[in-house]
Amino acid sequence: MSSTFSLPASRTEVVLDEIRRGILTRELKPGQPLVEAELAARLGVSKTPVREALKVLSNTGLVTFSPYKGASVCVVDAELAKSVYDVRMVLEPEAVRRSVERRSPDLLEDAAEALKEASAALSDKDHAALSLLNRRFHRALYSGCGNPLMVSMLDDLRDRAALISVVGWEANPSWRKEWNEHKAVLAAAKKGDAEGAAGLLRTHIGDFLERTLETIGDA
Repeated sequence: MSSTFSLPASRTEVVLDEIRRGILTRELKPGQPLVEAELAARLGVSKTPVREALKVLSNTGLVTFSPYKGASVCVVDAELAKSVYDVRMVLEPEAVRRSVERRSPDLLEDAAEALKEASAALSDKDHAALSLLNRRFHRALYSGCGNPLMVSMLDDLRDRAALISVVGWEANPSWRKEWNEHKAVLAAAKKGDAEGAAGLLRTHIGDFLERTLETIGDA
């Protein structure tokens, strides 16, 4: 997390992005207390935007609150991973199937660009960039489904899914494998093969969950 930055219109948005990045890059460790005064001093802001950012991150699943200990970085366990990915397995392949049927060329172009940038990030071993590009790729594919509520529900899972991905990648850096799987999903989508794209995505999500549960130590 950088100690200084130029402030745009919203201090809370900047602080939010900085804390999210710190959590997803493991600079802020699982279970680590998030003290408002310390974060405010570190980021050069007052405690108010930090407090608001922590509330937002609590809603998206990156931060947990305890009545006695306050805010801390969420710890991923098998129950959380299965819960989040269970919802993704139900919603995301169907959203992608609908997106492909609706044929949104702009979204497919965005997915292709994210995949291209991910290839460069793989070469540079830029893990933070890969995490963000992974989110961008998936959203580009499902956001054209034509159901705003479905898109909103999947968007609400993105931070939790990213945190679970970080856990899986720490023990099993499978970015190259996932890049190839993304490439196959995108190829099916470009052909207009809605069922094929949905099926490949379902396998992609399920396989990653299985590897991650092995890492966590699923009972």
